Formats: sequence, C-alpha cells, structure tokens
Amino acid sequence: MNDAVKEAGWFQGMRATIGKDALASVVVFLVALPLCMGVAIASGVSPMAGLVTGIVGGLVVGLIAGSPLQVSGPAAGLTVLVWQLVQHHGIAMLGVIVLLAGLLQLAAGLFKLGQWFRAVSPAVIHGMLAGIGVLILASQFHVMLDKKPIGSGIDNFGGIVPALMDTFSSGSTSVQAFYIGLLTIALIVLWSLYAPKRLKVLPGPLVAVVVAVIIAAVMELKIKYIPDLLANPEDINNFWAVIQYPTLESLYHAFDKDILIAAVSVAFIASAETLLSASAVDQLHQGPRTKYDKELVAQGVGNSICGVLGALPMTGVIVRSTANVEAGGKTRASAFLHGVWLLMFAAVLPFTLSYIPVASLAAVLVFTGYKLAYPKAVPDLLKFGKSEVAIYFITIVMIVASNLLEGVLIGLALSILKLLQAFSHLEIKWDEDIVRNRVQLHLKGAATLIRLPKLAAALEEVRPGAEVHVHFEHLDYIDHACLDLLSNWERQHEVTGGMLVIEWEELSTKYHQRRAGVRKSFVRVST
Repeated sequence: MNDAVKEAGWFQGMRATIGKDALASVVVFLVALPLCMGVAIASGVSPMAGLVTGIVGGLVVGLIAGSPLQVSGPAAGLTVLVWQLVQHHGIAMLGVIVLLAGLLQLAAGLFKLGQWFRAVSPAVIHGMLAGIGVLILASQFHVMLDKKPIGSGIDNFGGIVPALMDTFSSGSTSVQAFYIGLLTIALIVLWSLYAPKRLKVLPGPLVAVVVAVIIAAVMELKIKYIPDLLANPEDINNFWAVIQYPTLESLYHAFDKDILIAAVSVAFIASAETLLSASAVDQLHQGPRTKYDKELVAQGVGNSICGVLGALPMTGVIVRSTANVEAGGKTRASAFLHGVWLLMFAAVLPFTLSYIPVASLAAVLVFTGYKLAYPKAVPDLLKFGKSEVAIYFITIVMIVASNLLEGVLIGLALSILKLLQAFSHLEIKWDEDIVRNRVQLHLKGAATLIRLPKLAAALEEVRPGAEVHVHFEHLDYIDHACLDLLSNWERQHEVTGGMLVIEWEELSTKYHQRRAGVRKSFVRVST
C-alpha cells in the first residue's frame, strides 16, 4: 500500500513539474550541443564521441544521479588529459581507460568514499581548473587558426604569436578561420551583455556558432568544417560509426602500469570535478541536497558505459547544471530529457554538423579556457592566507610546464606540507614581570604532541612561585597531550607556591568544550 502511495505521489509530482523540466531540458540541450562537440575536438577525437558521452550522461546518469539537478557530459576539465592519453595510447585504448576509471568510481561510491574526494584543497582544485583553462586556451587557439596544436602546454602558449604572424603573412584561409573564431567569441560576450531578457534562454555559444555557420555558408569560406576532422568524412551521417567496443587485445593491456595510472588519473580528476560541481549546484537551488556517494556511483556507471562504447569520459558539468537550474529545472527529468534531445539530434540531424566551422567550435573552447583560467578564485583564497594563493599559482605553473597529473600531485603535496607545518608550528611569546613575579605566555599556532617538548621547555624556564597566565587567542589547536602537560605542570608548580591561570572563557569559545569535561584543578578563571 505504501509503495503504491509513493508511486502515485511521484507520478503526481512529475506531472506538476514536467512542463518546467521539459523547457529546462531544451535549454540544457542547446548549451550542451556545441560544448559536447567542442570538447571532443579539443580531446583529439570525433565530435560524435562527445555526443555519445552527453547522451549517456543524460539517459543513464540523469536517472540515477545523487545530485538531481546536476547535468553530466564531456567536460573541458578532462580535455587536456584525454588528448594526452589519445596521443600516447591511441583511441583504441581510451575506451579501456575510461572503463577502468568508471569501475574505480563505482567502487569508490559503493565504499562510501564520496566525501573524501571533496577533501582536496580548494587551492589545488581551483589551480587545476585554471591550469586546464590555460592549456585549453593555448591549444584551441591554434585550432581556431585551422592549425594543429604544437604539443605541450608551454609550446602551444609560446607558439600563439608565431602562429598569428604566420597566418597573416601567408594570407591563407587560416585568416578566414581566425576571423570566424573572433566573431564567435565576440558574439558570446555581446550576447551575455546585451541580449534581450526574453532571448537570454538561448545560450550565447549556440547563437554564436549558428551565426558563424550562416556567415561561412553565405561567404563560401574555404575553411575547415567538422567532416575534415574525421578519418572517413562519410561517418558524419552515421552516428553509430563512432562507437568502438574494447577488443581482446586492448583488454589484455588493461592492467599495464601506464594504463592503470591513466585510469586512476581520469577517475580522480573526474570525481573531484563532479563533486565540486555538485556542491556548487546545491547552492543554486532549495531542492534535495546531493548524496555524494550515490553521485559517485552514478558517474562510475556512466563512465563504464562510455568506456564500453569508446566515448569520452564524463563529469558533472557546472555550466550545463547552472543552465538547468536557471531555466527552471525541478527534477532529474530535465537532465534525462536533454539526453533524449541529444540522441534525436545525433540520430536524425547529423548532416547539419557538416556546416559547422571547426574554428567556431574552437573559439567556444578558447572562451571557456579563458573563463577557467581567469584568477577569480584568488580573493577568496587570500582570506585563508598567502600560502593558499601560492599553492594555487604553483599548481597552475606545474600543470602548464609539465602535465596535468604531475601538476595536481605537486599541488596536493604542497597542501599536505602546509597542513603538517600548520600542525607542527608553535610560537611561544614570553612576557615576564619580575616585580610582580608574573609571567605571560602567549601561544600561537598549534600546540600538539609534536611541539610538546617546546612547550615543556618554556614551562621549565618559569621561576618557582611565579604566577603564570597562558593565553590562547592566537592558538589554532591544542591537543590532549599538551593539556595534560599543563595540568601536571600546574600541580608541580603549586608546590613551589606558584599559580597557573588560564583564560577559560577564551578556551571554551575556541574549542567548544564544557568546563565540566576538564579537570577542575586544571583551570582557574582569570579575574
């Protein structure tokens, strides 16, 4: 009976929100369409592979996600890593890597590890996204000129000016591609600033790409179009041609060291980006909160399917998710329906892709990279100290100078070192009034077992019979070992006629402890 009531309630709720969800799904579809293809191109694979991932993200993950309003699909945050994997291992092994990454995510979710992925330092996460933004901007700028990326992040970045000079000096069709790219970026910016409120529902990137398609067709520009990126241009009309199932040979290499490292890298970065996005989406609406382990399981299922199909890996994507919330999405039906529209487009209208200039999609990614790279996170990080800002910029530099995985690992190592330093740093300021026989001890940092000898040495310097005041206003943490040291030292000091005075109210406020929970002989309230 209860199940029947729940089903009836769910059906009534769906009927009440299906109109808003359907409208939101169309908006998300329009946002996702150019991004799915652009991310695929930036990743070095067929644009159709990006659509496959978007479809799986809607039809599968959309139904079982732990974050009902989050939309999943191919993300700019993984383009650099996927491009490197394709260059080193080939497209055939990409599906195996994505499959293994999905299984790792699935296991992590089942073992309730979702919250641990959120424990990564915000400085590292923002640094990772900004570093990825720099790499995307640098590589896709060359694609926007109808050229190929040079190679590493530094090479691509340093090659921008020479590529521009070569473009204008040669007078080739890449000049036309450059102008189409500039037009696309300009339209995205102008649309976001000046579009009529009624038309704001249409995403700027889609409007820009459509205008670029029209201009390129009317002017009959001899620039690169999407079919030019395919080994067999006829595959543009066959959505299923992009699917590559893992072979026995590729599965045989699944447990090679390099493949396992690649799978762990994809799983870690995809999970961190997904759960960071889910946390941000929770702040945009008043509906159900994210169940992080369930979301991780859903992403694992989705990436496992994408791996079997030989498509791109997916994450929860903040751009599409924000569009979903702002367009009025109320339930997971909007994410599911956006997958339906992507499937219908890929199955029925793939021929339209032949008219899309590659430079226009690359320009969308250049603008996306700029937004990721812009250091908007610095003011917030600065509130937590200059060291967080330093970790942020070091992570960016190392990602650009080496590669994504090494940059993130260095950022994580610096965060751990900062944590160890914070929990091992203790300053003791000593003020002594000989006339009144009073000593003021000001503690700053963390009084832990590691620094207990330093605190003990300071107490040993106190003259017998002195009145000792211990101040905690600048102390971040004190553990039981140091509290016990003070308690034992107090008893010994009282024998000499001395006194230990601790600001109890200050300590209670800082650590939310109850006075009854601490030995009464340990604390005397200063008057």
